[in-house]
Amino acid sequence: MYRSRDRIFSGNPNAVLVAEATDLPPGRALDVGCGEGADALWLARRGWQVTAADVSEIALRRAAAAATGVEGRVAWVRADLTTAPPPAGAFDLVSVHYFPLRRRPDHGALRGLLDAVAPGGTLLFATHALSDLVPRHEEGFDPADYYQPDDIARLLDPAWNVLINEARPRAAPRPAGTHHTHDAVLRALRLP
Repeated sequence: MYRSRDRIFSGNPNAVLVAEATDLPPGRALDVGCGEGADALWLARRGWQVTAADVSEIALRRAAAAATGVEGRVAWVRADLTTAPPPAGAFDLVSVHYFPLRRRPDHGALRGLLDAVAPGGTLLFATHALSDLVPRHEEGFDPADYYQPDDIARLLDPAWNVLINEARPRAAPRPAGTHHTHDAVLRALRLP
């Protein structure tokens, strides 16, 4: 995907991240599927120490090239967090935005991300609302194969407090060539 164009995304942080993380005190953040780095840079410029992970070396190079004024605040990491979980309890914020997290019977990849949230930390998960997604069988895409906030909320144990679990109109223009008009958002606090 990143080889197809010089820039894939706008360079602006996701509107859900801005709306939901502005009031959080800076700490350690994990940006899952960081892409070209806009979310990681937004967090770092607000005082967060960020681990920005992606499977694409091209995306990580672009992100690092855009990382001005945040020296030492972002670690760009090539990793597949669906197969190699991040360290348990290591992050005050785990931010998962539009990351294609496929459902698995054991929920292994999801549990790895949940476990990475430190006590007192926040999980922020945002994706396209299911109502905006259409199966594309010829491409092998079925929206039901991927987690939605409701799925995750149902899996959280009593050590979590769900603060937000909703679909809301997108605050930013929809991505070019798509029909995405709503975001599905989960914000959950891991109790201390």
